[in-house]
Amino acid sequence: MIKFLKKNKGIGAGLFILTIIVCLAVFADFLTPYAFDTITLSDKLQPPSAAHIMGTDNFGRDIWTRVIYGARISLTVSLAAVALGLVLGCLLGLMGGYFKGPFDFALGRVMDIFMSFPSILLSLLIGIALGPSILNMCLSLGIPLIPAFYRVTRGAALNVGERTYVMAARSMGTKSSKILFRHILPNTLPQIFVILSFSVGGSIMAESSLGYLGFGIPKPTPSWGLVISEGKSYIFNAPWIAGFSGLMIALTIFAFNLLGDGIRDYLDPKLK
Repeated sequence: MIKFLKKNKGIGAGLFILTIIVCLAVFADFLTPYAFDTITLSDKLQPPSAAHIMGTDNFGRDIWTRVIYGARISLTVSLAAVALGLVLGCLLGLMGGYFKGPFDFALGRVMDIFMSFPSILLSLLIGIALGPSILNMCLSLGIPLIPAFYRVTRGAALNVGERTYVMAARSMGTKSSKILFRHILPNTLPQIFVILSFSVGGSIMAESSLGYLGFGIPKPTPSWGLVISEGKSYIFNAPWIAGFSGLMIALTIFAFNLLGDGIRDYLDPKLK
């Protein structure tokens, strides 16, 4: 494993950064003496110090605490959204490419409609329609991801579905579900892994954007986008409020992009 990571430095660097961020989120309870929603007005707008290593906000809340607890929300919501897009997109893509006909045509037109909207706009519209909650945030971020996974798996299903061993399995009466998941789906995994890593980074950015606009997770639960939104009015007087949260977003997206590039280069060295 270590030899593999040394050889594929992009994957190794991405995993290293993500491991640190995930550990901060998982062990947040043990990494700070403060609660993320504790208001201490006597400590408001304190710069970074030994007591508050990332400073405090306008309510005296510890920024370090809100950033690492915000990592929990931002990562959980983004990963859940990508999982939703992955499962539905792959399932619909496999079915459309394998069965073809009117079903595939109808699915294709629906996906075209979804892809005609910018993903962040579609997420915003869905979020407004459903209202603020963690579940609704997962839905609003996950639904726009479905077309990307659908296109990849549909293309593989169309290609692999015409191969000799698939035709032989079909002629022998093998169940369609068995053909889809045993013969066709494995051929899409390399492309899916690449899309997966980039999609998580994109979802984190989208979640932060919606949180910044006020359509994210309800207060007082912190997310990175919400912390930036709360600090925008103090960007000149107390830049640490928004700055550290923005840095975490940038690092996380950078790590997922490194991971995606590394996986792509490993699976297809010609693209290096």
